[in-house]
Amino acid sequence: MPRSLPRPLRPLARAVTYTRWLHLLLASVLAFTCSFVYPGLEDPTPGDWVAVYLIPVPLLAVAGLVPVMRRAEGLQARLMLFPGGHARVAESAEAGTVSVAPSASWSDRGRAALWLVLRHVLGLSVALFSGQAMALVLELAGAAAGEHVDSTWRFVVTGTGWWHVLVIPFVLVVMLYVVAGAGRVMARLAPLLLGPSAAERLAVLEERTEQLLEHNRIARELHDSIGHALTIAVVQAGAARAAGDRAFTDRALEAIEETGRAALDDLERVLVVLREPERPASTRPTLQDADRLLDSARAAGAKVDVTVSGPLGTVPGPVTREGYRILQEALTNVLRHCGTVPVAVVLQVADGRLVLEVRNPLPTGAGSAVPAGTGSGLRGVRERAALLGGTARTGPYGADWLVRVELPVT
Repeated sequence: MPRSLPRPLRPLARAVTYTRWLHLLLASVLAFTCSFVYPGLEDPTPGDWVAVYLIPVPLLAVAGLVPVMRRAEGLQARLMLFPGGHARVAESAEAGTVSVAPSASWSDRGRAALWLVLRHVLGLSVALFSGQAMALVLELAGAAAGEHVDSTWRFVVTGTGWWHVLVIPFVLVVMLYVVAGAGRVMARLAPLLLGPSAAERLAVLEERTEQLLEHNRIARELHDSIGHALTIAVVQAGAARAAGDRAFTDRALEAIEETGRAALDDLERVLVVLREPERPASTRPTLQDADRLLDSARAAGAKVDVTVSGPLGTVPGPVTREGYRILQEALTNVLRHCGTVPVAVVLQVADGRLVLEVRNPLPTGAGSAVPAGTGSGLRGVRERAALLGGTARTGPYGADWLVRVELPVT
């Protein structure tokens, strides 16, 4: 839209004004088609024009009850009533509020039927007004040329003279403003009558929420898996350099290799989910695979003591998978913040709950340097526990750092 034009004239230079005009004119086709059958348009009376308006209404009301009609009208409305996405105007975003799905309820069908009837009434009115305006333009042009032109214009132009041509721009501007106003009315009605119902909006909101939750879960997976692998690699590399022992270095490189390979497997699994959501992802590790985590922590120099009690294999899939990630994050934090210190791990299944506890001594004089539960990893632990209906406690416990999570298994 040209910015150099005065604001009152901008609607006349917008392409959408003319696509809306076409949208309204198309709505009058049925009325004129019916009028050829009855009552005819040869010297019509006011009653005849009332019939032209009323006869198509039952047909349109019935057509609106067909579910696919809302899709057809929604597509037309999006294409013709709203500016393209390149137009930097607020109306560009309104196109997204017009549904292109078939009617899913009687309420949707009723709104679609009302839309068709209103579009017919307004479209026929605009078509008649436009025809009369163009007829007046022809009469004025003929009068300016010194001739009389017969037309259907109700107010006959009398006299001749060049000055009649000065009236033509005024008539055209009035016609275009009426067209622009009618098009704007249709654009305002479209989201109300063709927009999604409350149930459809709720379904879309639920789908978006599911997507956000899935993205959040994937982010936690990457944080836990890649963070654990990098922490093990850093700790092992630093220990190997400090030890200066070839045998120890070989063991450290082997641990780094195994941890890196596991992290690559996790990364590939997550990328498959992102690239191909319909393809089933590979199996995620569970607490029965916890030996891999414990061995990597031991290989990094930590002294890990594990106590397992209860039927760990009977823990439901979602709980045992999230439990694995929680244990992974807890061990990663031990190595990252406390180094190679003794770690006590408890895995207990009893009374319908899984208790996962990781305890390690705080480094002397470094207690204030240990995160107090504000890091993304510990926040992820609490989120995982909350999503499963459990509880999580993370923080100092006397001279130790404690991560204790309780998850329901029934």
